[in-house]
Order: sequence, then structure tokens, then C-alpha cells
Amino acid sequence: MSVRLDELDRKILRELQRDASQSLDDIASLVGSSKTPVWNRIRKMREAGVIGAQTVILDAEALGFEACFFVLIRTSAHEADWQAKFLKALKSRPEVLEAHRLAGDIDYILKVRVRNARAYDEFYQALISEVQIYNVTALLSMEEIKSTTMLPL
Repeated sequence: MSVRLDELDRKILRELQRDASQSLDDIASLVGSSKTPVWNRIRKMREAGVIGAQTVILDAEALGFEACFFVLIRTSAHEADWQAKFLKALKSRPEVLEAHRLAGDIDYILKVRVRNARAYDEFYQALISEVQIYNVTALLSMEEIKSTTMLPL
């Protein structure tokens, strides 16, 4: 579902993406409006589902999560009960930062953040004990070149 946004809405969203902790006064000043119209637009965008939860972005490496793996999964099972079990297993694992179902040769890709290779192996062993997987390939990210949560508005 697409929501109609005007240029002021987009400016507000760009500012919120850049730093959601800014005051309404600061955002209003930066987008060339006043506080009340900015607040009303933010409220409407929240109600429409354009703006979701506000959170804080943590530095994974500073917290000791030095290894980022991209895990490619192929499955020979595509039944609803297998998928439900697989999704439950993924959602219960805090190491899984992202999970996507794909078109093509690979069925799923996961972004997994762990402290080290040993922690990845523990994650892997736990996952395959919960659900049968045909093939798993893990790729270690050597360097994060770009990471953003900002949409190109």
C-alpha cells in the first residue's frame, strides 16, 4: 500500500531518518515549518503506518559482535508446516538480524550477527537441530562497506 506524501512530509521523514531524537522544534526549523503542523504530519504518518517503531542503532563491533555472516539456505521442503517451523526457529534466534525469502536458486538469505566463528557454529547447530535444511552456505563479511536504514526519499 502506498501513502501519498508531499515534499514537506518527505523532508520530515528525511530528518527523522537522520536523527529521530531531534526535538519537534529542531525538525520544524530544518524543514521550514512550525512545530504543530510537523507534529500533526508525524502523527498522521504514524497512524498510516509510514512511521514504525523508533529505536536506537547500536555499534555491533563495539559490543563484541564482530562477525557478520550471510547465510544462504536451500530447502527441499516447501510445505506449510515446514515453513512455519522454520520461521518460528528464525524468529526465536536473536542472532538473525534479517531474513528474506528469495526467488531463484537460493530459498532464503539470513543476516546473522555473532561474536565470532564459534558463536556462528553454535547458531548453525541449533538451527539445524530445530528444522531440517537441505543446504546451508555461510559467507563471512570481511568488511561492511555501507549499512543504512535510511530510505532514499
